[in-house]
Amino acid sequence: MSKKWYFYSSIVVIVAIISTGFKPYQFENLNWFYVDESDEVLHYTVPTAEELEYKNVIFPQTGKTYAGFKQDLAFKESQGKYHLVNSFGYMGKYQFGIGTLRTLGVNDSLHFMRTPQLQEKAFNALMSVNKWILRDEIEKYEGKTINGVVITESGLLAAAHLGGAGSVKKFLKSNGNRSIKDGFGTSIKTYIKKFGGYDTSHIVANKNAKVK
Repeated sequence: MSKKWYFYSSIVVIVAIISTGFKPYQFENLNWFYVDESDEVLHYTVPTAEELEYKNVIFPQTGKTYAGFKQDLAFKESQGKYHLVNSFGYMGKYQFGIGTLRTLGVNDSLHFMRTPQLQEKAFNALMSVNKWILRDEIEKYEGKTINGVVITESGLLAAAHLGGAGSVKKFLKSNGNRSIKDGFGTSIKTYIKKFGGYDTSHIVANKNAKVK
């Protein structure tokens, strides 16, 4: 009887020791994704410096989708930082100027800087406006090679974000011979090449697009 008691007692002790080595897994909400219910488009952001401290996090691969276009352009502009203001006064994840924000219906720059969703909507609106302004150029030049660079819709939209749609038109009309750069020396041509081939087909051209 004593042997049986000893045997069962030993099993209980062993199970108790093993159980203490396990901790319940808790899911962490890493807010790099959000859904904008107004347009049913999935957006996600580049993680902040604080979020980069997380270990063993696998980041999604978006390839040449619109989400990938936004991610890559944002990283180039600001490393994906919503609160960044550069030396020229351009603000946020996509580096907007005050004048551009006003044309999109955003008049409170402080609120803009504090609101990631607003910055995402402003970017979408600007893409719609620029697509309308460049609609003829997209139709005329897409697929052609100018000064060694294949012209695509996404490349032109990215270049317009960098230097304005007017600068893109000048570049195309000069057959790529006119060198147009921003304040940091980044050229229109560089953006056309770097951001070419992304899927921006769902963007609706709209000259009156505003942030709602």
